[in-house]
Amino acid sequence: MYYPSVFKHLISFLLILSISSGLIAQNSYVANINNVKVYAGLEVGSKGVKMSVLEIENNSQEAGAYTVIKDTTINTDFISFTQPTYLATLAALNRLYEIAYKELKIPATNIFTAISSGVKIQAEKENKQNWIDQLTNAYRFNYNEPERIVAVIDVMEEARLSHLGIVPDAKRYNTFLIDIGSGNTKGGYFPRGKTDYFKLFQLTWGTKSANNAVEKRYEGDNSLGTFYKNLNRVLTGAEDDEIIYAVNESGSYPLSDNVAFSGGIAWALATLMYPELVENAVVPVNYDDVVKFNEKLLDKYPTLSDYYIVRTLTDPTLDKTLIGKTVKTVNKVFDQRAMLSGTGLMLKIMRQFVSSNERKNFYFVKNGSVGWISAYVNLNTSK
Repeated sequence: MYYPSVFKHLISFLLILSISSGLIAQNSYVANINNVKVYAGLEVGSKGVKMSVLEIENNSQEAGAYTVIKDTTINTDFISFTQPTYLATLAALNRLYEIAYKELKIPATNIFTAISSGVKIQAEKENKQNWIDQLTNAYRFNYNEPERIVAVIDVMEEARLSHLGIVPDAKRYNTFLIDIGSGNTKGGYFPRGKTDYFKLFQLTWGTKSANNAVEKRYEGDNSLGTFYKNLNRVLTGAEDDEIIYAVNESGSYPLSDNVAFSGGIAWALATLMYPELVENAVVPVNYDDVVKFNEKLLDKYPTLSDYYIVRTLTDPTLDKTLIGKTVKTVNKVFDQRAMLSGTGLMLKIMRQFVSSNERKNFYFVKNGSVGWISAYVNLNTSK
């Protein structure tokens, strides 16, 4: 059986981000720790199933000491809601559970499962909630655990829990968190100095949706120049119609000293702009540097290859193998046009916080997607 009382150790699961600029908790590896417990979190997202495995010290709620052991994703495109993608998602969920339970020897009570808000939103939009029910029922049946909890998280709760996991307590009430996804953008902050009220920030634009809007304007000309011209038109419209209003309506500007961006595009930009910080989970950035990077994306894209970036590194202490591998992965996930779309959207949001009168601290969070499951788990134990 899977009981809610086991939720209490998993607040550290979202605290996967560490010491850089005070925006994350420890994640350095400590070998041969005897007083650790191992947890796995399985998340069914829009693109597939993700597993994060952590070692957490028994006193981690006070010390914040844990180690990220494994972070794995199997892409299945679940939100297509077809029989093949359903079967692929169920197989991926079962496979990752098997890895956690049988190969890593994690107790069933330490394996947590949730379905993201992106899946929930798309299922509701298309009236396909039955696919979620079918998936969760089959998952429970496979392991003869009819009471196993599979949480379906809404956008408000996911954004709130992400903040609780990504942002440390010391910066809890002066940080505005913005997660740029493929289909939309969400985030927010705690404006009243306590966690019982969260101000949600939402945009209907994401990296993929912006790119899709540009593709609809091709009209026979598929050149990069035409793409970029139309991208600017799409994003200017998004800024005028939605972004400016959403930021102003949030009321975050006077209350937030820090603006932290997470999501795939934040990971990609942090990796390509600062390859020497490949092992840092959070990277401080500024608006002008992102503008310059956007120009490089358009005019000097070949210089962002793994071969070119590694060749230009001069510090002999850097792990060039790791850097090359990570850069190569980024370029597999995002091609030039997808990167331009995501970076352009990022800049439209960032510029709302750029002022000559007050300087905001910007951060890119690389692996913020792993964590909201644990914050959900922890909060449910205290009820």
